[in-house]
Amino acid sequence: MTDGVSEDHRDTVGHHTCGMMSKTPRAHSSLMPLQFVAPKLNGVIETALYVRNLSRAKQFYEGVLGLKVLRGDQRFCAFDVAGGHVLLLFQRGTSAQPISLPGGVIPPHDGHGTEHVGFQITADSLRAWEDWLARRKVAIESRVTWERGGTSLYFRDPDGHLLELLTPGVWETY
Repeated sequence: MTDGVSEDHRDTVGHHTCGMMSKTPRAHSSLMPLQFVAPKLNGVIETALYVRNLSRAKQFYEGVLGLKVLRGDQRFCAFDVAGGHVLLLFQRGTSAQPISLPGGVIPPHDGHGTEHVGFQITADSLRAWEDWLARRKVAIESRVTWERGGTSLYFRDPDGHLLELLTPGVWETY
């Protein structure tokens, strides 16, 4: 250890991942170099929830959240969220097998239990959302004011999934 790095650690680079230390092999100059920074992601486009009754869930997301259907069938329903995101509802169990399409195959996926999705809203619309949900008899389960100044409203869809409306100031990035 001449430079403060032990021989045991000379071939690894440590970095933090969600509070855990991870070791990644360091590229050797004579070998093909490894990329240590992932290519940039531009956002989350699709979020999926798995529901017991697709028709009931579709009515909730259209009627309560005002989402517009992009497409769907007996297996799924895709909703436009703010012109740049897609919320997918899948009838539980119907996507557990690969789906062949003219352009390729969608690998199997499915989910069970209650899941969570957060929707971005403006601070100015928070009160209107509270009133809107009350008029539709959707109970607000919790309201949290965050240290950055944002507010979250939590409520459930008909399948028990936890939905959240978030104003700016909840996360460092929002």
